[in-house]
Parts: sequence; structure tokens; C-alpha cells
Amino acid sequence: MNILEKIVADKKKEVEKRKQETPVSELEDYDYFETECDSLKRNLLLPDKTGIIAEFKRKSPSKGIINDKAEIFDVIDAYDMIGASGISILTDEKYFGGTLEDIYDYRDAIGTPILRKDFMIDEYQFYEAKAIGADVILLIAACLTVQQTKQFAALAKQLGLEVLLEIHNEEELEHICDKVDFVGVNNRNLKTFEVDINTSLNLINKIPKDKLAIAESGISNVDTITTLKRAGFKGFLIGENFMKQADPSIAFAEFVNELKAKSV
Repeated sequence: MNILEKIVADKKKEVEKRKQETPVSELEDYDYFETECDSLKRNLLLPDKTGIIAEFKRKSPSKGIINDKAEIFDVIDAYDMIGASGISILTDEKYFGGTLEDIYDYRDAIGTPILRKDFMIDEYQFYEAKAIGADVILLIAACLTVQQTKQFAALAKQLGLEVLLEIHNEEELEHICDKVDFVGVNNRNLKTFEVDINTSLNLINKIPKDKLAIAESGISNVDTITTLKRAGFKGFLIGENFMKQADPSIAFAEFVNELKAKSV
């Protein structure tokens, strides 16, 4: 069993437990359930934004603890104020150290679209995402069938959520469907956790032009963003590069300043 299979197996147990604790009928009573979502698609196309989807995560299966000292509000508030086009927040607790409250508790204070990043394998999680105030959900092709991707994407759109489909190779292109808003190419192989930026460059021309392309993982310098932009990517999901610093807020600010300086 590889790490992705183990995560999914544990996620199924976790979701079943949460279903018992908080049924969908209760989620539908949450304040955010009727709130209109903020559009990441619109934000990625704004000229004054960076195109960066800045991520908050405390740990990962491949790196262990990345940063368990930084206060989440301080970091995501800086992401919001300094120019992130979107904010990605991990809500998986066992492997990434996140919680649902990481979104719910701060949604009102953040004016940038929020991606709930998790392993979405059950319809319940989509109602949960809407209830806690997420704007975008992630579908990982590597742990879903094509039919599940279509089913989950349709449910997400029904709930008013935008959909980011994550792929890792050419075979997973078949998961792309009408209800998907973005196609993200993860340069990190979720089965081996090896990172190769060429994964994005090799797949960009195979992604339909009506889907915004987002490069994920392995982006640690401004020159890489320049290369990816020229190739056709509109968004850049970056987390570890900022989170591994003692103060992710400062790291993000310095990165954005360098990006703007090179764009002049």
C-alpha cells in the first residue's frame, strides 16, 4: 500500500465518523451554507493579482513537520493583504495537521477565495466544504475514478463551489469534464513524492484551453513562475516554499516583491 492509498483508507474512516457526529442536515444550517462563494477563476485573471495560490500547511507525509509554530491567521491574513489570488488551506489532520476550523474560524476575515485542500472521496465532504466557507474544492484524479470525478464535480457546482481537478500524468487527462473550472498539474508524484517541474511543462498543451491551468508543487523561485507563465499557466500553488520559513508572511512578501520587480 503506497502513501496515497493509506491516506485514502484513513480518510474513509474519518469521514464515516464525522457523518455520525454532524449529519448533512446540520451542515445545511451553518451560516456559510447559503453564502455565495468568491470566485478564484475571476481572481486569477485580475491584472493586479500575482496568480499565486498561497498555501497554509503545518506538515506533510513526505517532509514531516514543516511549520507548527506559525499562527494561521497571521499567515493567511498576510497572503490576503499582499496579493495572493487564492489561499489553499489543508484540512486533513492526520497527515497535514489541518482542521476544518482552519477555514471556518477565519473565513469572514479573509477577502480572498479559499481552496479547501483535502482528499475528497465522499459526497459528505462537499457539503462540509460549503458549510465551513470554502470557495473551491480539490479533486485528485489519482484517488478517483473518472465517474467519481464527474459526479463530485457536478455536486460541487450544484453547491456553488468551484472545482480544481489535480492531475499528475497524461492518463489522468480523461478526468477533465465540463464541471471542472481549473486543471492543476501537481509536479509531486503522490505515490513516490518525487518532484519534477517538467510534469507541468509536458502536460500544459494537452489541457483544454477553456480550463485555467494551475501548476502545483516544486515552485520555489520567481524564474520558475516566469517559465510556467510563458508555457500558459495562469495559477501557481505554492505552500512549502513559504511555510518552511520561520515567518511565512515575510517569505511571501519578499517573493511577491521579487515577482513584481521582474514583471516591470
